[in-house]
Amino acid sequence: MTQNGIHHVTAIAGSARRNLDFYTRTLGLRLVKKTVNFDDPGAYHLYYGDAAGSPGTILTFFPWENAAPGRAGAGELQETSFRIPQGAIGYWMQRLTAYGVDRVQRFGETVLTFKDPDGMRLALVGLPGVEAEPAWDNGEIPAEFALRGFHGVSLMLDKTEATGAILSDIFGFAEAAREDGTIRYQAPGTKVGGIVDLRGVGGFLPARLGRGSVHHLAFRAADDAAEAEMVRKLAANHGIETTEQKDRNYFRSVYFREPGHVLFEIATDIPGFAVDEPSETLGQALKLPDFLERHRDSIKATLPELA
Repeated sequence: MTQNGIHHVTAIAGSARRNLDFYTRTLGLRLVKKTVNFDDPGAYHLYYGDAAGSPGTILTFFPWENAAPGRAGAGELQETSFRIPQGAIGYWMQRLTAYGVDRVQRFGETVLTFKDPDGMRLALVGLPGVEAEPAWDNGEIPAEFALRGFHGVSLMLDKTEATGAILSDIFGFAEAAREDGTIRYQAPGTKVGGIVDLRGVGGFLPARLGRGSVHHLAFRAADDAAEAEMVRKLAANHGIETTEQKDRNYFRSVYFREPGHVLFEIATDIPGFAVDEPSETLGQALKLPDFLERHRDSIKATLPELA
């Protein structure tokens, strides 16, 4: 059965050490891959997720120490939300006090909104029943309170119609609800990473990419054939061409700008994060693609210390 939904979200951070501390200790995610930006190997590319690095749980960062702050506006992924057990709301309210946490109601769900140290907008959504799902145990956050992958993302767009058509036609989402100017799209049968909210904000200034901004949003394709079919449909039905396929070692990707100007990626579920190191030790060693391996010593010399 084809599994639709979000594959990963990639954002821009400042300090790599601060980013690692916040996402592994404060939020309790697992560091599943420590590598470099393939296009800028002087900077890390850090991947966080669940114990296995499953699609739908992966939040990744390009930490650029001197990155200027981003500016919120139209044409961006505005907020990334994670699933937590409904009974964990009080725990996280207390834990995130220093990060401006606020409690709101959306689409009948209790949502905690806050920002990470770089200003990235995040949310935790309390859901019944998810406490029975497996959770990564980081030794600090009790498993009954731990994050269980993405709930979804919210996009701020000048107009929503054309983006909604791509979500439905290409990625298997369907409109599920509307509330306060936001249209909720949901991938039927997808529990983790199955929601994309579109908020129309005609007349807003365009977003400016920077520290605290999301760089791109990736959707799942089971394999190369599924990805190729999505590429074909994008061109045939929407007049949108993608990049050539790029090998990211842990998935294979194509990229395109959706009509609202957010950078979308289609990423294969295969081969996964255990392709170059055992599942038991994910994220512990610096992993480099073959074409950069001969430069390992010089790359390590330029990267900031993480501990």
